[in-house]
Order: sequence, then C-alpha cells, then structure tokens
Amino acid sequence: MSKSYWDTGTKYSQIEPEQLLKNAVQTIRKERSKGKIMEPVIVKKQKLVQSWWGQAWCDNLEQYADYESRLERGRRYVRTGAVVDLKIQKGKVSARVQGTRRTPYKVEIRISPLSEDRCQEIISLCGRRIDNLEQLLKGNFPEELKELFLGKKGLFPEPREISFSCSCPDWALMCKHVAAVLYGIGIRFDENPLLFFELRGIDVERFIDVTIANRVESMLEHADVQSDRIIVGENWAELFGLEL
Repeated sequence: MSKSYWDTGTKYSQIEPEQLLKNAVQTIRKERSKGKIMEPVIVKKQKLVQSWWGQAWCDNLEQYADYESRLERGRRYVRTGAVVDLKIQKGKVSARVQGTRRTPYKVEIRISPLSEDRCQEIISLCGRRIDNLEQLLKGNFPEELKELFLGKKGLFPEPREISFSCSCPDWALMCKHVAAVLYGIGIRFDENPLLFFELRGIDVERFIDVTIANRVESMLEHADVQSDRIIVGENWAELFGLEL
C-alpha cells in the first residue's frame, strides 16, 4: 500500500479521562502555588451550556463542516476539566489545555474585529428593538435580532474570521485542544454574556450609551406625532365608567 504524504507514522496515545482530570488538578494547584491566576472551565451540569448565549455560540460552531471531525474530542476534553485556564480579551482568547503530558498545551484563538459600519448597523437595530440590556443578556429579544446575531454576516464569527494555534504536535488545522477551548468560550458566555461583546471588540459601555442616545433621539423626532394610544380628556369618563 502506498504511503500518504500526510501519514507521518506517528500515533498519539489517548489518555484516560480519570488521568486527564488528575493531571489537570495537579497543574492548577502547581500554578496557583506560584501565584499565577488560573481560570479553569468547569462544566457544572450534564448539558454543556445552559443559556441562550452559550448555546448559540456552540450551535454556530457546530454548523461548520470544517470543524466537525475534532469537535467531539473537544467536547470530551472540556467535560473532563482539561481546560485549566481560559481568558477572553478583545479579539483574543488565551488558554491552556491539559493533554497527555504533564505540562498543558498553550492555545490561542483570535477573532477578527467587526467593522465600524457593522457596529453602527447593529446599534441602530438594537436601539429600535431592545427594551433594556437585561433582556438582551438573558437572550430574550425579537426573532429578527436572533438573525442579526446568528445569520449570515451576523455577530457570531464565521470560520474565516477565526484563527487559532496550539503548541501540541498534532498537525491538524484544528486539534482537540483548540476544539475544547472553543466550547469553553461558550461556557464562559453562559457565565457572563458581556464577554461575547468583549471578544468581538465591542465596547459594551459605549454600545449602551450610543444605543440609548439613538433611541432618545428617535423618540424626540416623533414627539409631536399624534398617537391613537393617547387618551384624551373627554374619553376618561367613558373609559373608566364614571358618571360626571
């Protein structure tokens, strides 16, 4: 049988979940004893993610066939507790994932920032349709805004907007450690949806300020427009069944 160019002959052993978890706990203790801040990803329930934000991130990730072969291993790793550290910054995720060796692998994921025009379009749509930020963060917003986040050119990134690297020897475009971190990001969004805006390079405070300012401006523009929802004085008695 002819040998494939990609067949290096190297076989990577699969570590048992119990040993993987043991190594991860030892790593966290060791790093914390040195004064390093570790932020492990912890799956608290049977279901990987609970909130709309976490589920939407994972659903978006799983729709891309390019990632399919490695995602299952990534889910297994994140469930085991292998993601011993994960930090989200503007356009960047830095993580460390426990593998077969004692020293965890370093993973970095970068997300392309949104253009200013796209941000302004989102602010305009949100300002007209969202009653308050609390409802937005709960995932309770109109169907058309879900399309804004999940649809084509939505806020959730496409594969071409994601780049990643891992220090492990696996030559695959996406290794299981990267996949575990991608799921770990969804779990972080469960805990704090504002991190989604941080990752996409959106200044949340400015986003809120501009959205509110645009909404107030829109309301003032229509302040003189009569509405049939306004109760005029002559209708009060009839409305409340009063005899004057």
